[in-house]
Amino acid sequence: MKGMSSYGKELILDLHNCDSSTFTRNSIRKYFKLLCEQIDMKAEKLCWWDDYGLEPEFQQKEPHTKGTTAVQFILTSNITIHTLDLLKNVYINIFSCKDFDAKMVKKFSADWFKGEVVNSQIIERI
Repeated sequence: MKGMSSYGKELILDLHNCDSSTFTRNSIRKYFKLLCEQIDMKAEKLCWWDDYGLEPEFQQKEPHTKGTTAVQFILTSNITIHTLDLLKNVYINIFSCKDFDAKMVKKFSADWFKGEVVNSQIIERI
């Protein structure tokens, strides 16, 4: 809307044909740490939702649900990641009221997960 100032921006990033060996908690934790350094964000609490520690009969088995979700809270909002292990896809959202280099994030993320960017959108939040 004309005349309104930006509150922040959100990058929505879809990666396909990734290396699913990068979908571990350890790898994702390192990704968040290095990404926050790259975009000069202060990492806060990290939360997980996955099958870690569950008996096999309780684990997700469908391609669209088997994976890891993690939310890395940052001082200026959050970074969310969803992996789909069987499909080898990663979905990332970064929202921050502090500006960041979306082009660099796309390259860094594609390199980290060894995949290709198939969708990328930036939404200005007002």
